[in-house]
Amino acid sequence: MKKGILILAGIFAMTFVSCKDDATKKVNEENVEIAAERDAKNTDFPVMTFAETEHDFGTINEGDVVEHKFTFTNTGKAPLVIVNAKGSCGCTVPQWTKEPVAPGATGEMLVKFNSNGKPNQQTKQVTITTNTEAGKEVIKIKALVTPKAKPVSGTPVSE
Repeated sequence: MKKGILILAGIFAMTFVSCKDDATKKVNEENVEIAAERDAKNTDFPVMTFAETEHDFGTINEGDVVEHKFTFTNTGKAPLVIVNAKGSCGCTVPQWTKEPVAPGATGEMLVKFNSNGKPNQQTKQVTITTNTEAGKEVIKIKALVTPKAKPVSGTPVSE
């Protein structure tokens, strides 16, 4: 009996508070025009165009720290903002232009690579979070790292 009364009260409450107004009558036409104009402007994105998206350091020795400066131009119609840049591992560290890059202007991204503990062929990437239409851009570095010479076992170390 209690369940029946509770269900009946629930149905009555839902019927009493339900919205009977037509939602389309509440839309302000002026607001629709403003939203359409705003959305039309949102098609103007910055475009991050790199002079090169990949750099090969060639052959380096394990333990070397090398760096390369990537240059880019904002070829879009809005200021370019780099929110973040992150290397694929801790050995790859990017530094970038912190100020917005105006349309037509250039910026730089310096990428440092520490080859310590990274023998053999290495390919690393930097993922850049930006306000471009894609939202992410990627640049790559690579190097052939010559391993450090290991001491031959059984040979005494002279001091």
